[in-house]
Amino acid sequence: MAEIDNASQICGGDRQAAQAISDVGDGDVRDVCETLRGFPSHAVKDLLSLGVCLRCILRLLGIRGELYDNCTLSLSSILSSVFGDLTDSEKHTINDASVENGKCSESPNLKELEVNEALCSLCLGILQFSYCDDKASVVRKDSAYDFASSIVELVKQEGHQIDGFSLEVSIPPVIQENEQSVCLYMKKKYESESWFQRKSLSERDSVKDALKTFTGTDNDLETVDGIKVANFPSDEIAAVIESSLETCQDSGLSDRNFNQVSEPCQLVFHCCRTHIYFGGRYLKYSRNVSQTRWIIDDERMGDASVEELIGSNILPVCRGDSYKFHAAGREDIDVRMLGSGRPFLVEIQNGRHLPCDEDVKNIEEKINNLENKLVGVRNLKIMGSQGWTLMHEGEAEKQKQYAALVWISRPLKDEDFQSISSYKEMRVVQKTPIRVLHRRSPLEREKIIHWMKIEKIVGSSQYFLLHLCTQAGTYIKEFVHGDLGRTYPSIGTILGCRAEILQLDVTDVKMDCF
Repeated sequence: MAEIDNASQICGGDRQAAQAISDVGDGDVRDVCETLRGFPSHAVKDLLSLGVCLRCILRLLGIRGELYDNCTLSLSSILSSVFGDLTDSEKHTINDASVENGKCSESPNLKELEVNEALCSLCLGILQFSYCDDKASVVRKDSAYDFASSIVELVKQEGHQIDGFSLEVSIPPVIQENEQSVCLYMKKKYESESWFQRKSLSERDSVKDALKTFTGTDNDLETVDGIKVANFPSDEIAAVIESSLETCQDSGLSDRNFNQVSEPCQLVFHCCRTHIYFGGRYLKYSRNVSQTRWIIDDERMGDASVEELIGSNILPVCRGDSYKFHAAGREDIDVRMLGSGRPFLVEIQNGRHLPCDEDVKNIEEKINNLENKLVGVRNLKIMGSQGWTLMHEGEAEKQKQYAALVWISRPLKDEDFQSISSYKEMRVVQKTPIRVLHRRSPLEREKIIHWMKIEKIVGSSQYFLLHLCTQAGTYIKEFVHGDLGRTYPSIGTILGCRAEILQLDVTDVKMDCF
C-alpha cells in the first residue's frame, strides 16, 4: 500500500494536510485514502457539489463501514491529500475550521482538528452525528463513540435496572428517497465508465446500515455499555421509492439539485423494556366485581375489577408505564371465583425495575390483605413469555367445576338424585345465549358435561346445590334453565320442570399452569 508522505508533490495547505495524515499513522485513514484513489476525482467532486458528505460518498462508492466508522480526521484534509485543491463550492460542503487563509494549524495532530462540515444533503447529518434534541437544539458529536455514548446516557436517565439493551434504528423515508435519487443520477451519468461498471450500487451500505455499524457490534461500546443493534429492514418502503424514482427519472427527478440543509434530523428517543410477566391464580369473593374494568355510558359497573385490584399493586413496584391483564377465560360479574382460582397473567410494559422474590411475596400479601377483601391471589411469580404458551395450551383442554344454587318448580324427588348423577360425559348443544347475542356470533356449539351431582339443602324441597364439571366454554346458566330451548338437554328438560339458577360459583379451573 502506498504511503501518503510525498510532500514534494503537494503544495501549500495540501502538503501540511498530507503530513498530518502521515503523522497520525492511522491504518483506517490510509485505507480510506487509498480506496478513494481508485475512483476518478471528477465523480467524487461531483457528489461533493451535490452536498454529499464524505461518509455517504464512501458508501455510494461501495466502501464498507469498517473503513470509516471510527474516522475522526479532518475530512477536507483527506480529500485535499487525495485529489488536490478543492473548489469554493466543494469547500462549502467540506469546511475545515482548522485551515484558514491557506494556512494549517501549527499543531497538525489530526485527531485534534476541529471539523465543521455543512450538513449532508443525503443523510441530513445522521452520519455526521448531528441531530436536534428534544429542545430543538442542534447537537453535534465528534465521533461514533460519542454519539453511541449519548444514547447510552439517555437510557441510563430512564432509570432502567438492566445490564444491556438492543438499539432499534428508524430513519426518515426522505433519506431513502434522496439515496435512490443520487444512485439513479450516478447510474445515468457514469454507467458507461469502467470504474462504475465494476461497482454494484445494490451492495452499498444504506444510511441505516452505516449507523448500525457505528453504534453496534463493531463498536467498543458493545463491551463497555452492552449495546446490541437490532436491524429492522424497510425493504418494502425502499422498493416503492425506487420504483417511483425509476418511473420519474425521465422527468429529471434523478438529476435534481439538493437544497442546502439548514438543520439536521430530530433524534426521537423511546426506551422500552421487554415486558415483565407476572403469573398466578386469582380468587374473586364478591358478586359485584368484574374481571376487567367495565364502563357503560361513562358509568362504572360494579365496585371494582380484578384487573385493577391486582395490576395497580404490581405496577408501582416495577415502575412501569402501564399494564395489561390476561386470564384463562372469564366469569360474569355476579359469579364468584373460588377454589384454586383462575390462572392469569399481568403484563408490565416498560418496567424499570425487576422485582426480587421478596418483592413478589410482598405484592401477594398486600393484595390478599386489602381492606375490602374483594379479591385474592395465589402462587404469584415472575415468569417469561412462556406463560402465554402455557395458558393457551391449557385453555384448549381445561375443565371447570361449578356450584350452582338452583330452584325448580316442583319438590325435589329421591329419584332426581340418581337421575342427575347417572349422566356422564353428556353432550349438550348450545346456541349462542340470548343474553350475549348482541355481541357474539349466532353459532351452535357442542359441549360436554363430564359429571353432575345434587346436594340437598336442609329445610328446602325446591332448592338445591348442583355441582358439575364441564368442558371449558359451556354456558352454565343456560344449561340450567334451557334458554328458551336454545340449550338441549338442560336441567329443566332432564327433571321435566322449570329450573332457574339463582347463584353460581366457579370452584375449580383445572389447568396445569400456575
